[in-house]
Formats: sequence, structure tokens, C-alpha cells
Amino acid sequence: MTSLIGIKGEVHLLAKSSDQFQNKWNTNAVIPTISTDPHRNQSFCNIHPLSPEEESEGALLLESIAWPKTPALPSPLSLSQTSDPAHSTFTILPARKGAQWYIGDQLEVTIKMCDFRGHAKTSGGDVLLARLHNVELGAGVAGQVVDHLNGSYSAVFSLLWEGRAQVQVTLVHPSEAITVLDRTTFEHHDRVFFHGIFRSGGITETTTCNVCLRQTQQPVCNYTDLRTGEPWFCYKPKKLSCDARVSHKIGGYNQILKTNEEKLFQSQVNMKVFIRASGPADVSVLPKKDGQPQVTSSIAESGPSGYYYQGDWRALNGTTVHQFNTPSAISQCLKGKVIYMYGDSTVRQWFEYLVSVLPDLKEFDLHSHRQVGPFMALDYVNNILMTFRVHGPPIRIFNILINELRYIANELDGVSGGPNTVVIFGVWAHFGSFPIEVYIWRLQSIRKAVVQLLSRAPDTLVIIRTGNPKDNTIHQALFNSDWHTLQRDKVLRAIFKGLDVHFVNAWEMVLAHNLPHNLHPQPPIIKNIINVILSYICPQKGG
Repeated sequence: MTSLIGIKGEVHLLAKSSDQFQNKWNTNAVIPTISTDPHRNQSFCNIHPLSPEEESEGALLLESIAWPKTPALPSPLSLSQTSDPAHSTFTILPARKGAQWYIGDQLEVTIKMCDFRGHAKTSGGDVLLARLHNVELGAGVAGQVVDHLNGSYSAVFSLLWEGRAQVQVTLVHPSEAITVLDRTTFEHHDRVFFHGIFRSGGITETTTCNVCLRQTQQPVCNYTDLRTGEPWFCYKPKKLSCDARVSHKIGGYNQILKTNEEKLFQSQVNMKVFIRASGPADVSVLPKKDGQPQVTSSIAESGPSGYYYQGDWRALNGTTVHQFNTPSAISQCLKGKVIYMYGDSTVRQWFEYLVSVLPDLKEFDLHSHRQVGPFMALDYVNNILMTFRVHGPPIRIFNILINELRYIANELDGVSGGPNTVVIFGVWAHFGSFPIEVYIWRLQSIRKAVVQLLSRAPDTLVIIRTGNPKDNTIHQALFNSDWHTLQRDKVLRAIFKGLDVHFVNAWEMVLAHNLPHNLHPQPPIIKNIINVILSYICPQKGG
């Protein structure tokens, strides 16, 4: 097997097994290799996980998120037989044992997908979102969608407030678009590429970098992290050595589509489009009756994690979400705390929000780019220290010095922890274009660090952000669609299941709200998210 071997910062192609390399040089190394599997002849990068246990876990995770088989695309491509939201409908099923709906009941909706000719679809794989809402009441809850693999779907909702409740069903992607997204991720791991800037003396060179690189005659620099085994490679500059790398930035995007495939990603046609009701789109919900039995759905695996009412998020997982409505209430909650934030710009947004609403929390000028960081803020009177740092590559970022580009797992290893320490991280938005295995391995390395942190300081509070639905353009769909996020959300929850950590369910908190989806949720949603975080930190407080 051909493998990439790192020697003094440079890579040479040698005929050695990855096991030999791991045993000799780094027992935690993750070694990208050229695939020799004839069934994966379009895949140029396989990465071996850190241990047999993690490899087995990865296989189980892949099985758990396996998407229904999607149809092959005809050539030339025509939309006529693809899913069309304009011809599709949903129907609210009648209430059980009577015509009335009560708080605590389960509302079920049947969704029938049709193509552009109006013919019923006979296979599954469409990406659908569903929510129940009442704009006047500021109420909303996410529904669970079940694919019956025959062109029909069910959406299940918990009825949680009195009054009107309106169903909304959205086609995010037709199943045929998933065929394209799956193929491009499988065949073109490097369709998002990065640049490494090398500088020494008066010479500056730029080369392409990525999690793994296509095999060429050009030598490769191996920057695989020695502690976590996270892989990263750059083509070697022509004049400078591998040690001369000084910064990292996004290189660009390759939109690799076949003829007419862009038709599968059209806003207001077949991407993020509402599906109409075949009858009433809403129900009237009455107060819960005395002695009313608990109603559960026979098809929904689990209920929602929470819902909005009068604009406030109410958790259903046993956590009471307090309202921290004044700067003094927030400051009192955070008093004496050290808050470490790590991740992408959707976590940085929380840092910026707290700095903006707390007049005594002063940000230090570290002369960092506003989109890059790192950032630090201090409230001297209340003894609050808060920091933010971006996660390590891959990250699509403007320009960052190499010494500031750090993996979360390594950063967590340097956190002492304790009852006054809060660790918050979110890793999702920059991994959509890569095979899901890359994301699994990143989370596995972070989990190791979390387990070690909680072992040495079990009273440390660890909070994890999930991904969230976004507005979709063709660019966003191809490189980080809601389908990518949905898959990674399932993986994230599974990997950290059973640990003493807390989740901020940004997926449901955005989906259930009446505001448009956005990569960076709007302020009313962020305020609710911060209330969830503060309620984890201060479960008995509010104000």
C-alpha cells in the first residue's frame, strides 16, 4: 500500500504499510492513503481511524445515518421525473377517537411526493423539514419526518400549546439532488481547497493544502498533528522548505456538476420550497383534559427537545430554561467563571453577543481579524474571563497564522477545568464537503480530550452546539447543505452520548422559530440560545 510518510516536515512516497509507520513513528497517527478498493476507484483518499474500536464505531455510525437509496439520474437530465414541491401535498390525519385535539396529543401528517408531471413518486430519499407554529403566540416546534421509502412520508408533531397550530412542510432537496451531493462528496473530496502560504526572507510561495491530496509528481508536506493524528497536507513549495509555512486560508471552491444538474438546486423551484396542504393546514388545540392519557406516536422515534411559546424557548429534556433579561442577571450568572469557546463562526457569534450585551465585559484588542480571532474579554469587577478560538483545519477562513490554528482536542488538554470552568464548542459548518468519516474522526479526537478533562475535573461544564438549518443557495447546497448538517448532527449526538455534557439543540431552535433560516441565526434565536447556556451554568437563577 502506498502511504504518505512524514520525515522532518516533508513527505516521501514509500511502499510501507500504515501500520508499520504508526508503530515506528506515532501510535496516534492518521494516515491518508490511496484507495486500492476497485469499488472506490473514484476515491483518492482513505483515512485509517485511530484504533480498531474507533473503526468499529465509525462503521456503526455510518450504518445509523445511511440515507435511503436515491434514484440514478437519466442522461440527459430532465426535471420531469424528479420531486416537485408544487405537485406534492400534505394531509393532516384525523384525531384519534374523536374530532378534538388536546395539548399532549400527537398530530400526524401524511406527505405525498409527486414529480413535475404530477405522477406519484415511488421511492424515498427526499429531504423534508416540518414544523408546527403559531406566529401570533410566538409558538413553534419541530416535527419528526419519517420516510416510508415509497414516495410517502409522515411528519409527527407534539401538541404543546392551546390555540391554533399550523403545519408547515418544506422540501429542502429532492432525492435526485441527494444523488448529486452524495456523488460529489464521494468523488471530489477536495472540491473545497485551501492554501498554505510559505515565507522565508524575501520569498513567498502559495500551494494547495487539504485533508488529503491527489497523488502527483509534486512532493508533499505532512502536517499531521502528532498529538491527535489529525491529517493535513500541503504540496511542497518549489523553493522553500515545509518548515516555512506561516499561514492558512481558504483557496476556493470547485463546483463540480454534470450537465443540467444545477437544475436540481433551484430556489423557489425545488430547493427550500413549501409544500401545500391538500386540506386544512392547521388544527385548533384545546387545554389538556383531566385524566388524559399520554399519547405517543407509533412511528416517531423521539419527541422534540423543546418548543417556543411567547417567543421563549422551553426545554422538554428536564432542563428549566430561565430568562436572563438584564445584563446584571447575566453577569451574576457568569461571575467568577472562565468560559472557553471553540469552533466556527456560529460559536464566535455567541462570544460577540455576550460582549455586546454586557457593558462591563471588555474585549481585549489582540489585533486579530474579526472573522478569525482569537478573542478575549474580561469583566474585572465580576471576575469573568471569556475566550474564543477557531477550530483547526479544515476551516474556510480569510487568513490565519499557523501558530493560531489549533485543534480543539489539543486546546482542551491544556484546560485545568473545575467548578468555575465552562467549555463550549461547536464543529460542523466547515465539514459538509468532506466525507463523513473526516467528521467522525475529528469528533472522536475531541471526545477523547473531553473524557480526559472530565476525568481530571468532573465538575467542569461542557456544552456542545449542534448545527442548524441555513438559507440555501446552490453554492451553500453543494458545500454545506442542510442534508450534510442533518447527517452530522446525528453523528455528533451519537459520539457524545452517555458523557456528562450538555447540548444546545440549535437545529431545533432554528427550525421551530418563525424567522428565516440562516447560517448565523438572528438575534431573537441567539438570545434564546444564550438563555439555554446560562441555564446550564446557573440552573437556579434567572432575571
